[in-house]
Amino acid sequence: MQATYLTFKKFPDVQSARGLQHFLIDNGIECVLADTSAQLGSAMAGELNKEYEVQLKQEDFERAEKLIEAYAEKQIDDLPDDYYLLTFTDEELYEVVLKHDEWSEFDYVLARRLLSERGKTIDEAEIKKLREQRIEDLSQPEGNQQGWVIAGYVLGLLGGFFGVITGYVLLTAKKTLPNGQVVPMYSTSDRRHGKTILILSIAVFVVSLAAKILVYSE
Repeated sequence: MQATYLTFKKFPDVQSARGLQHFLIDNGIECVLADTSAQLGSAMAGELNKEYEVQLKQEDFERAEKLIEAYAEKQIDDLPDDYYLLTFTDEELYEVVLKHDEWSEFDYVLARRLLSERGKTIDEAEIKKLREQRIEDLSQPEGNQQGWVIAGYVLGLLGGFFGVITGYVLLTAKKTLPNGQVVPMYSTSDRRHGKTILILSIAVFVVSLAAKILVYSE
């Protein structure tokens, strides 16, 4: 069975993404580089809307994080004197440590070192507990999608095609958590509406197509 690769890190440029890909492969971790840019946006705005992902198997997430942290630790000695993290308060540094997934590995490692140098204790058990709570919070579905649900039904009834897209997205959209777990993007209720919209839109599309064929065949 083909391995499933999940989003590990996102980058706005291919050079950075490829650099991480090569680093991980050199350290024995299989990964793929994917261009996940929105095709329409990419065509209209050139490189502005580009997005690249380095994707791993879920079981490799933790090992990859540790490898990158170890590498970042070695780079701290070359830190410029005006690096922005040096001006962060203790509370802001704790925020970096807690929300590890929102920061680079370098910033995460540096935040830990700065807190240590300031004599601030990092309670690993408490950090682990807070991160578990953060994962739980991030795993919750996006807010009520009533606007998209209504639009999906309207679009489905009007012509079918755009309703198909809306229904499909509501039904199947997923998000990858920092620990590699994949969960539905939308609530059970919104996904149920998505399925209904998808079926309705396909039905309207088929009926419309059949009606046009009958008209042209007469």
